[in-house]
Amino acid sequence: MLGRLTRSSAMVATAIIAAACALAPTAVAQLDPECGRLDNAYGPYDYTNGMHRREYLRIVELRHFTPKVEGLIAGESGGLIHDIDYTLRAFPNHHRALYAMVRFQLKDPVRPGSRYYTARCYLERATTFKPDDPIPRLLYGIYLQGKDDLEGARDQYEMALRIDPQSAEVNYNAGLLYLKLGEHEKALQAAHTAYANGHQLPGLRNQLKRRGLWQPPADSS
Repeated sequence: MLGRLTRSSAMVATAIIAAACALAPTAVAQLDPECGRLDNAYGPYDYTNGMHRREYLRIVELRHFTPKVEGLIAGESGGLIHDIDYTLRAFPNHHRALYAMVRFQLKDPVRPGSRYYTARCYLERATTFKPDDPIPRLLYGIYLQGKDDLEGARDQYEMALRIDPQSAEVNYNAGLLYLKLGEHEKALQAAHTAYANGHQLPGLRNQLKRRGLWQPPADSS
C-alpha cells in the first residue's frame, strides 16, 4: 500500500499512523463481570502513554483528581469517591488515583455504594488494562498487605518485579514484606536493589540493621 507513495509521503503517512495509534485507547480486555467493562465514554486511556497524558489527563485532573481529592479531603465535581471513580474509568491505571482508592478503602472497607467498585476491582481493572505496568501490581500488593493477605501481596510484588526487576519502589515494599515473612536473604537482596536504584527511605535498611541482618552489597566500596 505504501509502495506507490513517495518517500516523503510515506514518512508523513507513517507519522500519522503512529500518532493515531498512540492516541487510540488501549484494547479492551475481558474482566470479571463484577468489575464491569473497561470501555468508557471518555477513555480508557493509558496513564503510562505520553500522548494520552498530554491529550486527555489535564481535563481529568483539573475537574476530578485535584489535590483535595488525592488527599481524601473532599470531592471536586461530586462526592470524593465519585471523582476517584471517574478518574479510574478514564485512566484505569492512573497510579495516584489507584493509590488514593486503595487508601480510601483500607480506611473504610465497606463497599463505597452500588455505583462503585471494590478496591480489588479497580486494581483488577488496572492490571487487566495494562498488564506490563508494574505500579498497579505494586499497589495491589500494598492493598493486600493492608488486608493481612501476605501471600497475596507477595504474589503481586513478585509479578511487579518480573515486569521491572530494578524498580526501587517495588523492591523496597517487597523487601519489607519479605522481612515480615522471615525471608531475610530476599529482604536483603531487595534492599540492595532498592537503594542501588535510588530509593530514599531508610526504613528497610534500619529494620535490617535492628535485626543484625544488614550487610552492604558485596561490590560496594
